[in-house]
Amino acid sequence: MLIGSISMLAVIILAMLRVPLAFALLGVSIVGMGLAVSWQTAFLLVPITISDAVFSYDLAVVPMFILMGNVIAKTGIARDLFKAAFAFVGHMRGGLALSTMIACSGFSAVCGSSYATAATMTKVAYPSLKRYGYSDKISAGTIAAGGTLGIMIPPSIIMVVYGILTQTNIGHLFVAGVLPGLLGLGLYLLVIVGIATRRPSDAPKGDRASWAERLASIKGVWPFILLFGLIIGGLYGKLFTPTEAAGMGAGLSILIAFLHGRLNPATLKKVIVETAYTSVSLYAVLFGAMLFSKLLTLSGLAGGLLGLVQLSGLDGLALIFCIMAVFLVLGCVMDSMAMILIFVPLFAPIVASQGFDLVWFGILIIIVTEIALITPPMGMNVFVMKSVLPDVPVLRIFSGLVPFIAVDVVRLVLLVAFPVITLWLGSTVG
Repeated sequence: MLIGSISMLAVIILAMLRVPLAFALLGVSIVGMGLAVSWQTAFLLVPITISDAVFSYDLAVVPMFILMGNVIAKTGIARDLFKAAFAFVGHMRGGLALSTMIACSGFSAVCGSSYATAATMTKVAYPSLKRYGYSDKISAGTIAAGGTLGIMIPPSIIMVVYGILTQTNIGHLFVAGVLPGLLGLGLYLLVIVGIATRRPSDAPKGDRASWAERLASIKGVWPFILLFGLIIGGLYGKLFTPTEAAGMGAGLSILIAFLHGRLNPATLKKVIVETAYTSVSLYAVLFGAMLFSKLLTLSGLAGGLLGLVQLSGLDGLALIFCIMAVFLVLGCVMDSMAMILIFVPLFAPIVASQGFDLVWFGILIIIVTEIALITPPMGMNVFVMKSVLPDVPVLRIFSGLVPFIAVDVVRLVLLVAFPVITLWLGSTVG
């Protein structure tokens, strides 16, 4: 257990020092297993773990969803979503911010990446927000918070990673994420309405579109509706597996982009190369996380922590709230993916031993990860925006995010107290 504890501490320190997570996890896992068990076992488990993962059918979902997200990001669908949302609600006070948040949720639903959503919507929406006189706080806060919806509204790469680490059905996770994602969107919209009501000068009205313009704008969003309907509708109706849904979504996104004249062979080549780089990087991190999970088991740390929890008498929702508090604190100093990869293998067995549903627990973890993306000092969505908007101070972006973080905590408490919000939709699949 001492070796396991030191290994856990070493990985956390390396992650905070910005050492590539794949190298940190793989290196610490090999050394830890070598000291805890034997070097022969350590070096034997590396190829076994990697080969099991490479030939895993479930892991094939990763590059397909990444490819679909990259195609969507390169073909202007985000701009079409923004125009359609603005045509319907832009004339309201705060309507442009509402349009931005709605477009963020739509784009994230077919992109699956918070970083890509934040970067893309910053380029699409921020110039319009400034042109209509919106303050930097509400403009940047809306986009950064809207970007976090990318890991909750399926398909989501984080959900795939969680499902692989905990052997939880990825399709069930996708379906379970729909209602919490829509709840998050609804609370974010209420925040914008509240800000626009209290400080009208920060969120002025936009131009009113005619009904002809509104109907014309809908034509640009049918690819999004088709892709989202294919993936979620097919999973909900048990027509195909998540891996099949990912392959169909990637193929359909390429076909739609070609038919729209937005994807040429040169751009497709760039998209495929970018997808390959991202997939290989994520695979390397996953291999390290799987090996690290074996170290936690072999060293006895996972079992020891479970025994400690049992001796403490901490159980039920009190245990869940304590775990959420740990993740919220860690989110202030660690990258969201690092938190998932390092701590989920440690806490998931404890949660399962208490009889809690790992699908429900996964949604809670993803919400905490969302909060981590916009909390100082490590809120990665903020720094993604900062790279696109070098003239906007980081502190101003963080100050604009305070009300969004507050409603995220409210949503987390609601989902802990009422698991039915998360599990009802999935229970109807059967």
